[in-house]
Amino acid sequence: MAGTCSVGEGEEVKIVQKTIELESVELASVLFGRHDRHLRIIRASLGVQISSRNGLLRIDGEEARVRKAVEVFERLIEIVHARGVLDGDVVDEVINAVECDRPGGPVAGSAIEVSIRGVSARPKTEGQAGYVEAIAKNDLVFCIGPAGTGKTYMAVAMALSALKMGTLKRIVLARPAIEAGEKLGYLPGDIQAKVNPFLKPLYDALEDMMSPAQVRKYIENEIIEILPLAFMRGRTLNDAFVILDEAQNCTIRQMKTFLTRLGTRGKVVVTGDITQIDLLPGEPSGLIDVQQRLKGVRGVDFVYLTLKDIVRHRLVQDIVVAYDAHEETS
Repeated sequence: MAGTCSVGEGEEVKIVQKTIELESVELASVLFGRHDRHLRIIRASLGVQISSRNGLLRIDGEEARVRKAVEVFERLIEIVHARGVLDGDVVDEVINAVECDRPGGPVAGSAIEVSIRGVSARPKTEGQAGYVEAIAKNDLVFCIGPAGTGKTYMAVAMALSALKMGTLKRIVLARPAIEAGEKLGYLPGDIQAKVNPFLKPLYDALEDMMSPAQVRKYIENEIIEILPLAFMRGRTLNDAFVILDEAQNCTIRQMKTFLTRLGTRGKVVVTGDITQIDLLPGEPSGLIDVQQRLKGVRGVDFVYLTLKDIVRHRLVQDIVVAYDAHEETS
């Protein structure tokens, strides 16, 4: 059970009522716990009355107790958004942090889990944990790092978690197909068939967490869209979790076009590796340029993953190091 900190004597006791609007039934289910276990922990620890009806969570009790309960629920909601799951130990930790006036974010340490239909996508490094936290806290996140650091994988996991929780209604995955204008014309099929090879890594990330049949169903129902960056022009993406992969291959103009697609109640994650730029010589990368343009803008965060965050085969890290060393000496 959560511990408490002493309350100063002589404080005036005032009975108040506060309400918190819950955005979905799914959020409430995870927040309350099995058979309302989490609610019972909070009631017993903070000495407040808690009830829920029609999407509203009502808290009654002494003003100081209610204020702390509201903060506990706000922190727990952030955790649910970030992880998709919640257990009693985390509830106890959050209560203790609030009681003792300690700061605490929605993600702590590397034991973060985002569950989608029983599949876990757990950040394996501190860098990945910070990446997940940044996505939970901001509407626009840029993640820059070498191959194998989980940039796309963790973004897709967070997108599926948001979809499962009902916080966003659809997922849009985009990728520049920089050869589509000249080298794909000879391939058979329509334009979608021509660009599909460039989008395959996004399908792979989805199929790690969902069955191929589920992926097809979501795509057929337009809950998930996978498309080349060129198809984004002119669109406004409301209630959507949007991921732009391989963004180092965007020009400055393409990056601006993409970023201005963000609609209301949306979230955007942009990933890329600025050491693997395939643009024509002399064409500046929009991912490099945007780091200065949006530096310090509220609601925008830049996450930089490193060699320490590579989670593919053990040789990948050595390969990246070898290539970097060769480029430095050449």
